[in-house]
Amino acid sequence: MTASQEMLKANNATDDKSRVRLWLRLLRASRAIESELRERLRTTYNVTLPRFDVMAALYREPEGMLMSQLSKYLMVSNGNVTGLIDRLTTDGLVQRTLRDGDRRTSVVLLTKAGRENFEQMAASHREWINELLSHFSPEEAETLAETLKVFASDWEGEAR
Repeated sequence: MTASQEMLKANNATDDKSRVRLWLRLLRASRAIESELRERLRTTYNVTLPRFDVMAALYREPEGMLMSQLSKYLMVSNGNVTGLIDRLTTDGLVQRTLRDGDRRTSVVLLTKAGRENFEQMAASHREWINELLSHFSPEEAETLAETLKVFASDWEGEAR
């Protein structure tokens, strides 16, 4: 092996390690933030992160969503969504209606109480995110978000 080939191999190994290190740091940061948000939602509002996610999805769709749309949006099974919706319905935060009288499909939407409840949680959630990521300036946060958006859209395109 020539000296230039050895140098190229060493540079590739360094690049590989750098990318693995980046992935591990992204994963660790994501898990740490998610863990902190789970804990704060639990202690402040007695709510789980999956329940918050369901309410957030429904909040964005004031006319409601089909159960199948909701499970696809959240990337979870229909069974998981059904259990969450059952509990939210019991608590008066979500209502189910039949779609065009079809007993096989139902549309779920937040009730007035559900919307008000979610708005309080969302305001706290926004404050917590700002606090947890406060070491980034708004400009740095925007740059990083755009970089990750491009990366994710490139990767998702390859995965399809």
